[in-house]
Amino acid sequence: MSICVYGAGSIGCYIGGRLAAAGAEVVFIGRERLARQITGPGLTLTDYRGAELRVPEPRYETTPEAAAEADLVLVAVKSAATAQAGEELAAHLRPGTVVISFQNGLNNAEVLRQRLPGAIVLAGMAPFNVVARGEGRFHCASSGDLEVEAHTSLDPFEAAFDRAGLPLIHRDDMRPVLAAKLLLNLNNAVNALSGLPLRTELSQRPFRRCLALAQREGLAAFDAVGLVPARLTPIPPRWTPVLLGLPDALFTRVAARTLEIDPHARSSMQDDLEAGRATEVDYLNGAIVALAAEHGRTTPVNARLTELVHTAEAGGRRDWTGPELLAALRP
Repeated sequence: MSICVYGAGSIGCYIGGRLAAAGAEVVFIGRERLARQITGPGLTLTDYRGAELRVPEPRYETTPEAAAEADLVLVAVKSAATAQAGEELAAHLRPGTVVISFQNGLNNAEVLRQRLPGAIVLAGMAPFNVVARGEGRFHCASSGDLEVEAHTSLDPFEAAFDRAGLPLIHRDDMRPVLAAKLLLNLNNAVNALSGLPLRTELSQRPFRRCLALAQREGLAAFDAVGLVPARLTPIPPRWTPVLLGLPDALFTRVAARTLEIDPHARSSMQDDLEAGRATEVDYLNGAIVALAAEHGRTTPVNARLTELVHTAEAGGRRDWTGPELLAALRP
């Protein structure tokens, strides 16, 4: 079975690299910048538990033609590039190819289905944080399991994911899972604006209170459409804003039992800002704004976070303190 990772950045290189290290035939398709980094040293994959894997000669291509022979395609492009990825893949995939969207946001699988009518397109969710450390090194800095829309077409690939230590958790309905991941991803903007590692940012109550405000708006927007977020951690989504507001010492004790995260972790949005790339904020905090607006609701906190990230993209601040950001978000 041939597996293609389309949009092989941090998440794609980590998942595809784990599959390749376990013996799967994997082709990575991504940007020339990463191709140059990986061609020489290969891939080195580490995680927060101390594991280290090597893929000495990964096949990394830069054009969509390389997906033509794939039996399974894992799409990991940024949400803004989903439509283009679908159009590029449509010209090369064989009928019946299985495609999994391992992307942030709510609607990427549907966008791909519209452009890949001959493929079996499934929604997926990658919960862990992956940090690109340069020279082909990718570090998984937090815990979690891959989740995917249940379908019999996945049967031939289960063993490959199991051997890679990435067992697939099957869900009949992925939308609640994607909603729960979106609530967690609302912190990407807070983290990017702080300029701090995730663990440092989350150790400070004012930053957590910013996230709690954004999550409460997200929960209200989901209520408006009758969407109940899945429980991805031991803490139910509706309790998370309360947990975030706890004093630092108490939060640290409780959080240590719900999510493993090491000092290297930071949001992909922070990486994008540092690299001068456009972020996914319109598909995260912006998605909450749009969803609420459809039902006549306003979400000033998420709207403001979206605005501040766009300002940072244009060269604005990304070194906010917690009290400063909290003051900027409050009406």
